[in-house]
Amino acid sequence: MRILVANVNTTESMTAAIADSARSVASPGTEIIGITPRFGADSCEGNFESYLAAIAVMDAITSYPEPFDAVIQAGYGEHGREGLQELLDVPVVDITEAAASTAMYLGHKYSVVTTLDRTVPLIEDRLKLAGLAERCASVRASGLGVLELESDPERAVAAIVAQSREAVERDHAEVICLGCGGMADLEESVAAATGVPIVDGVRAAVTIAEGLLRLGLSTSKVRTYATPRPKTVVGWPLNR
Repeated sequence: MRILVANVNTTESMTAAIADSARSVASPGTEIIGITPRFGADSCEGNFESYLAAIAVMDAITSYPEPFDAVIQAGYGEHGREGLQELLDVPVVDITEAAASTAMYLGHKYSVVTTLDRTVPLIEDRLKLAGLAERCASVRASGLGVLELESDPERAVAAIVAQSREAVERDHAEVICLGCGGMADLEESVAAATGVPIVDGVRAAVTIAEGLLRLGLSTSKVRTYATPRPKTVVGWPLNR
């Protein structure tokens, strides 16, 4: 099977890291293809960038020239997963929902540790929309920008570990979800510091996508995610 893993920003090095993380848990025979949008911001840390990313990811996925079996949307928060589900006949898995739903198998309450504080409401809203908020103990910000995860990894680990400890000790979280696609490969460090299961959304999404494909399941098209009705759309990037 071939799974497209779409970065929501335009930073190629982050796309490569996300794809490598996905490959680390992919089954033999599963091909992981990292996708970088052709336009958009170099990191997504607010509503404008998130909505821009939604269009950019739809453009990138629908422009991919080869067949594929599933899509993973590798961004935390609101990046247009529903639009992709309308456009595609294959499973679409969002890493925010993949991490949270996986965490619910592992403990009574989970917390999300993310990047900047301004992204917290976006993640909270996505969890509410997905019906996953009831068992969320907290969404905590590390105070780091997305690109700092790459430029200053030691500081990133320290900040994420500190907030993860707070989530466990103060918020009574029993599982931690790493709240950014760029946090791939931090599970070991955070697990060692907190003693609780750590869920990376990219890796969780790969296992969910593979499971859906093995079960022969995909998005229902009878109502909410039906294929868009034919219309004249002016200036849309997908028209190219």
